[in-house]
Amino acid sequence: MQCALYDAGRCRSCQWLEQPVSQQLAAKMADLQQLLSSSTVEEWCAPVSGPETGFRNKAKMVVSGSVEKPLLGMLHRDGTPEDLCDCPLYPASFAPVFTALKPFIARAGLTPYNVARKRGELKYLLLTESQLDGGMMLRFVLRSDAKLEQLRAALPSLQSQLPQLKVISVNIQPVHMAIMEGEQEIFLTDQQALAERFNDVPLWIRPQSFFQTNPTVASELYATARDWVRALPVQHMWDLFCGVGGFGLHCATPEMQLTGIEISAEAIACAKESAAELGLQNLHFQALDSTQFATDQGSVPELVLVNPPRRGIGNTLCDYLSDMAPPFIIYSSCNAQSMAKDFSHLPDYRVARVQLFDMFPHTAHYEVLTLLIRR
Repeated sequence: MQCALYDAGRCRSCQWLEQPVSQQLAAKMADLQQLLSSSTVEEWCAPVSGPETGFRNKAKMVVSGSVEKPLLGMLHRDGTPEDLCDCPLYPASFAPVFTALKPFIARAGLTPYNVARKRGELKYLLLTESQLDGGMMLRFVLRSDAKLEQLRAALPSLQSQLPQLKVISVNIQPVHMAIMEGEQEIFLTDQQALAERFNDVPLWIRPQSFFQTNPTVASELYATARDWVRALPVQHMWDLFCGVGGFGLHCATPEMQLTGIEISAEAIACAKESAAELGLQNLHFQALDSTQFATDQGSVPELVLVNPPRRGIGNTLCDYLSDMAPPFIIYSSCNAQSMAKDFSHLPDYRVARVQLFDMFPHTAHYEVLTLLIRR
């Protein structure tokens, strides 16, 4: 991938950009194999990768500069702003949106937030695109609601210019910290969720609900989990840390009983809407803490699928699973270090299958899917 920002030394977020993708994959596989070296892995599946450029469905842009000349991108550690509208990780469809947003910021009087002075209103712009129909969700992250009515008044011109903006909202983040969003979300459109579809499975994207940023590789990840699950003698499963239900919705059959647990109520609303659209009656999604839900149960299903945040599932859930002994565990991880640590607390399980998914090309990060079988 060629990147003028990288070549000019203006952005080094893609630390591995100078390495061929084949070399990147080899290095990630070596890292994963080293992390799992204390386990006997029965089957190493070939790694899955996707496009090198234009693969992201989401842009998280720090807004800086002035209201007349805003910059959309990031702040370096010394506070220097960098405009990233030309980042080649974004699809070409993002460019006209960024171009239109810069003069719109001035028309709406949305003064970019100045970190050093703790002044201004507009902190971030968050843009997400659906691969289903090209519809987009745009979120303005503001320090307060002081400019909300000005934004509403200016919005019709932006909507006429960019009809692909299906969902538009304002998030209020009043804290002077590098926190992406606050608790309060104010919708400026009637539509409040973006429709998406992976592998003929309907999914929904709402503000404040996590959704994978690499649709091509995420689709392969979900399809692989589906294939693994359907090859097992499983009629009842848990999908813990389920997010918008991507894994559970792919794995479920009309006969299977499935419970999905996720702390985010917004994500659970998405999962429930997808389940209703599929007409699956035995899927039950609840907004709860996954560890608390599991450890409050007196029994477990045949399969527990976990997709935790970077910290992993932790000792409490590992100890519970060891005691309750479900026959199968499928572990999806965005941090193989914490996953390997969790495996050390699951000594009664053998690592039957491992597959790496290169969700984040040009960086050291990757996702991994593992099938554990009770000894």
